[in-house]
Amino acid sequence: MALDVILVLAGIALLYIGGEALVRGAVALARSLGWSPLVIGLTVVSFGTSSPELASTLAASLRGAPEVAFGNVVGSNIANVGLILGLTALIWPLETTGRFIKQEVPFMLVSSLLLFPLIANGMIGRLEGLFLFVLLVIFLLYLMRREQEDSTVEATFDKEFGGTKLSSAASIGLVILGIGLLVAGAHALVTGGVNLARILGVSERVIGLTLVALGTSLPELAASLVAGLRKEGDIVLGNIIGSNIFNVLCILGITPMVHPLVVDASAVWLDLTAMLVLSLLLWPLLANRLRLERWEGFVLLAFYGLYIAWLFL
Repeated sequence: MALDVILVLAGIALLYIGGEALVRGAVALARSLGWSPLVIGLTVVSFGTSSPELASTLAASLRGAPEVAFGNVVGSNIANVGLILGLTALIWPLETTGRFIKQEVPFMLVSSLLLFPLIANGMIGRLEGLFLFVLLVIFLLYLMRREQEDSTVEATFDKEFGGTKLSSAASIGLVILGIGLLVAGAHALVTGGVNLARILGVSERVIGLTLVALGTSLPELAASLVAGLRKEGDIVLGNIIGSNIFNVLCILGITPMVHPLVVDASAVWLDLTAMLVLSLLLWPLLANRLRLERWEGFVLLAFYGLYIAWLFL
């Protein structure tokens, strides 16, 4: 058991370091190619912060643990809104623009709703995966065609990612290193998590929804807490909402194309409902004066706590 705990902790650490290396290297490479902060944020950063979830979901699927794979995605989305957004708002109220309420949040809701009919037959196959991935591409193309953001976005982006100038070779090296660490970390986390589930008598679904999901959400947690302390509400919400959209459309798009996911619809129905309820709850909370207050953060956090308690009780 001790070895499995070490594997889980090592896996989480490797996923975090690998995700950071991948994002930093890819951002530096994209900047050297002249990409705008908006395009980089929507593609490189969103994909990079979701890379631990992708690596661990693929690893779980290929190891024959589809409950861990699917639970990781759903659990990460629940943790992103309930735990990370709730905790960040408790530290400092988050102010935002109406753009998230009109565009990103509705699309997050639509992508969450799509999972209900997709799992009804007990499997997300290659065609369903392709459908989700095509939706992601359409969404990104739509966002990229919008009018460019103002100069404050450029300044904020450079403060976050532009401190160190890297050569193309160094950027590519960081990307390769990040991918390697992600693969190793995913293997360690999934192996240790599945073994712990069997030892403790907990279902692989619960391990995926909690332990694996929390471990792979560390990049979003770290980025959101730092941005929250800087009072950058749009960055926090963009990170969380973008990650949730990527988790469903990208991870559940790519993974079934590599290896179809067999899902017990009756077992995950309530988990999907919890994910959808949190997303629905976020919409009116944000619409209230375009601000997420501390008490609203507490509501999100309390919902997450009750959900986790229900899983184990």
